[in-house]
Amino acid sequence: MNNLESDPSDAKRAAPKPVVGVGVVIFRPGETGQDVLLIRRARPPRLGEWSIPGGKQEWGETLQETAHREVREETGVTIAGLRLIDVVDSIFRENGVIARHLSLIDYRADWVSGEPVAGDDAGEARWVPVADIGSYGLWSETIRIILAGAALKSAP
Repeated sequence: MNNLESDPSDAKRAAPKPVVGVGVVIFRPGETGQDVLLIRRARPPRLGEWSIPGGKQEWGETLQETAHREVREETGVTIAGLRLIDVVDSIFRENGVIARHLSLIDYRADWVSGEPVAGDDAGEARWVPVADIGSYGLWSETIRIILAGAALKSAP
């Protein structure tokens, strides 16, 4: 094949594909129960909104490796005990056309060490009592995932 011919597989590679993202709900004991680690997003999507740490899976990286890396990059804390909470399909349409498609894999984890310091995509990071998450303007799906993670933590 010469440079003027195209490989038919090029069309497949150029086709839009979902982005795989990993989120981590991190718990530690707080003064009034469990605390969860939240970050304020410093970049789109959801710029300025509170969320859980996480980000895109990189080529050749396992989902668990992504979880540890993203938490480290965004907050500087160390985690252990990853357990799957749920998988969420997030498909955004503009004028009836799919503009963004994310497949989000959400884990729960226990805090091991480190005080949160915002980094990478996070403009702020802080521990929040689980009972107070309703006052942070979280996406309803994020609230559901945090509460599911809290329930999973107490499961045998």
